[in-house]
Amino acid sequence: MSIRALFAAGLLLLATEASGSNPIRVKELATIEGVRDNQLIGYGMVVGLAGTGDRRQTVFSSQTLTNILQRMGVTVLPTAIQVRNTAAVMVTAVLPPFAQPGSKVDVTVAAVGDAANLQGGLLLLTPLRAATGETYAVAQGSVVTGGFAAGHTGNSQTVNHPTAGRIVDGAIVERGAPSVIPTHELHLQLRRPDFITASRVAECINKAFSKDQPLLAQASNSSVIVVQLPHNYEGRSVDFIAAVEAIPVEVDRLARIAIDEKTGTIVFGGDVRIAPVSILHGNLTVEVQTSFDVSQPAPFSGPGAATAVVPQTNVGVKEDKATNVVIGKGSKIEDLVRSLTAIGSTPRDIIAILQNLKAAGAIDAEIDIM
Repeated sequence: MSIRALFAAGLLLLATEASGSNPIRVKELATIEGVRDNQLIGYGMVVGLAGTGDRRQTVFSSQTLTNILQRMGVTVLPTAIQVRNTAAVMVTAVLPPFAQPGSKVDVTVAAVGDAANLQGGLLLLTPLRAATGETYAVAQGSVVTGGFAAGHTGNSQTVNHPTAGRIVDGAIVERGAPSVIPTHELHLQLRRPDFITASRVAECINKAFSKDQPLLAQASNSSVIVVQLPHNYEGRSVDFIAAVEAIPVEVDRLARIAIDEKTGTIVFGGDVRIAPVSILHGNLTVEVQTSFDVSQPAPFSGPGAATAVVPQTNVGVKEDKATNVVIGKGSKIEDLVRSLTAIGSTPRDIIAILQNLKAAGAIDAEIDIM
């Protein structure tokens, strides 16, 4: 198969931005230091599977089951049982900030043994711990996989991923999340560090709150903005945080081109410009085909004659004519892509041209190869 035919089905995504960027709230740009999610993890057992659980090779699931039964007053040896309706699983959850005891969070359940399907399973009571080893929630409930597996080895069908699932509101918080509301100053952390954006965020906060008092906000670096609580918000830090998060800010965006050569996907912004340049591009296709012919000996050829399979190899080389595209001053990547697609260029061709333009210094943008 030729290179052009191989990437002919590639997907080209063009993300064109408007000429004027829309303001974005501080809430979407930054988070508050100390107000964060906390990841939890636990090891548990899923029961009630229809013969699709762990097999004999998974030793730890039998040990876990015997430990659970022993706590309930039933003593049995791990080597003396073989239960296919149970599966050992890892359970994960995200504890949101300020989660209080009694609130519920979703959990994700995934098999760690050789279980084939968790559909219809019931997760037994599982403690969920943080990195410190302290238990913050307990999980239990029916697992929803969103898929299924049916049939046997010879004839089987699998939809989605049946060895992982979720339990909505499957965990109950037992201990409050370690989150603290700032009382004297806020530390806003930008999700994407940028000096221009950090300066603009501080400027917008000062315009909103520093009319009759000293400046409250100052950008410490490209990621952190320190904001002092004003006197009229003493004791009302939650109200002040809500007011800060609602402030709109003009965001400065970095010119970037993302390329996934495996799928032929190209994503870029509409504000990426290129210098005046002339592009000459062509393709070389080498195709090798092998066919097998049967050589039949003539009648009465003697005892040494035998039927033989003879391979026939054909090699074809085709070089396409070079195509020329001229890009004028002030052109954008969008104009280049439209010109290249108009002359029949494939995503693979466009990827190669973009990489060469970057090497030639004709593009003032970062190229990320995924």
